[in-house]
Amino acid sequence: MTSGKISAAIKPSVGAIPAPEWNALAGSDNPFVSHEFLTALEDSGSVGPGTGWQSAPVVLEGEDGALLGAMPSYLKEHSQGEYVFDHGWADAWMRAGGDYYPKLQISVPFTPATGPRLLLRDPALAGPLLRSAARLVEINGWSSAHATFVEPEQARLFEEQGWLRREDIQFHWTNRGYASFDDFLGALSSRKRKTLRKERAAANEGITVSALRGEDIKPEHWDLFWLFYQDTGARKWGTPYLTREAFDLMGERMGEKILLLLAHDDAGDPVAGALNFIGESALYGRYWGCLVDKPFLHFELCYYRAIELAIELGLERVEAGAQGGHKLARGYEPVATTSFHYIAHPDFRRAVAEFVEAERRGIALDQLRLGEMTPFRKG
Repeated sequence: MTSGKISAAIKPSVGAIPAPEWNALAGSDNPFVSHEFLTALEDSGSVGPGTGWQSAPVVLEGEDGALLGAMPSYLKEHSQGEYVFDHGWADAWMRAGGDYYPKLQISVPFTPATGPRLLLRDPALAGPLLRSAARLVEINGWSSAHATFVEPEQARLFEEQGWLRREDIQFHWTNRGYASFDDFLGALSSRKRKTLRKERAAANEGITVSALRGEDIKPEHWDLFWLFYQDTGARKWGTPYLTREAFDLMGERMGEKILLLLAHDDAGDPVAGALNFIGESALYGRYWGCLVDKPFLHFELCYYRAIELAIELGLERVEAGAQGGHKLARGYEPVATTSFHYIAHPDFRRAVAEFVEAERRGIALDQLRLGEMTPFRKG
């Protein structure tokens, strides 16, 4: 247990904190809470002035200035790039005459992947860190604080401090000790197995896929992927969240944790790409894009290849991003994801509490229903 005086503060950026100190708390399992990833967002201008994401990590420090706890947190001027939607809450609060923004967002920007949100030297510091966040909301007159995609192991820490729990569903693939992709296929029903094989054959016809990692990823590969990312970003968000420089910085700072898939046609022309990050227990599919409309190529690069790679790397699961019921037929199963919310105003808090309780019951029913629709053999 940590002893002595502890103080809480908001730092101007993750980059203002020495990397060894931050990473000693973050650990090595989840690539997105690493100093390297978060500062790549800051240094590339993907977060910061003009983006609506102002880096504001809340930290606990000892008497000697040592970093004891931290949260990747941001002051938000909007609700974009979070994947846990609170636009209705914002509208209700503003109709009542309040200012919903800025709010404190405890998350990894643009990254709907589960992970630790409380980075702690000692688990007993969870309470002081969360109470500090709540106090900051109150003394600054902010509406709320939101911790999204909290890993299951930390849920209890938020609940003990009375934060409101909200759930949603993602689709994750689980490695049940498979030795190969064919081994995984053997766990599926005959009809589904045939369907997946047909989709893979169609997707790979006339296509060559390269898997690049670490120093094998060159600037020209990021140039290609930038084209793919812009295509998807323009269609989904209007303006892509990440800048071009972000990919260079991520490649420089954490290349061994990146796995880039690039697809070319028989003429050698680039057609599609998918970007994955490697954790100690999971493969995280993050971005994809294409320049041609080829049936099933999205499924191949983002889902089937991810499964193959996870098996090859001995990883426990694949997290393939937010939403996407089409993942269910590809062997990805419904998993509850969790967020926690601190609402300062008591009446607004009661209204939100009623909403999330009703929503949670519906999500639980959806998860049961979806769980019965998986492609695995029954019995």
